[in-house]
Amino acid sequence: MPDANSPAAAGTDFVLTRVLAAPRLLVWKVWTEPDHLMKWFGPAGMTMPSCTMDLRPGGRFHYCLRAPDGQDMWGLWVFREIVVPERLVLINSFSDAEGRLTRHPMAPDWPLEMLSSTSFVERDGQTEVALRWSAYNASAEERQFFDSSHASMNMGWAGTFAQLTDYLAKLQG
Repeated sequence: MPDANSPAAAGTDFVLTRVLAAPRLLVWKVWTEPDHLMKWFGPAGMTMPSCTMDLRPGGRFHYCLRAPDGQDMWGLWVFREIVVPERLVLINSFSDAEGRLTRHPMAPDWPLEMLSSTSFVERDGQTEVALRWSAYNASAEERQFFDSSHASMNMGWAGTFAQLTDYLAKLQG
């Protein structure tokens, strides 16, 4: 994905692929529409009480994830490329409630920005979703921290995909 001259070139990408029992257009819809995202997106146990989305290159998805203890964590996606219903490319960051970039609330060495690409491929009525994240405009220390965090990222995404799987089953039920 990143080339040798890209700000995301150094370090190890985080890559995760899942196959979902739903057609690609439905998976795209629940991944790109706020009313759907609010019902499944985030690690297990988190809720999304607030979000706004402007789905276009240069547009933003600004959202709040709430932990069971009531702590809020804000995030921001800035869309770079949108190919309906095949691919989303964006810069992913933590933010504050006003949408200004912030450091990870529990990991100050986490990169301020992540280059994220998500592809959606339909296969026999199911959808393969492939995520690829890279530390973007990151220092060597931030890239090293990101590289060492892949196991915990897998755990967080496992809960997210479990919620997505359950949500898709309800929609198709």
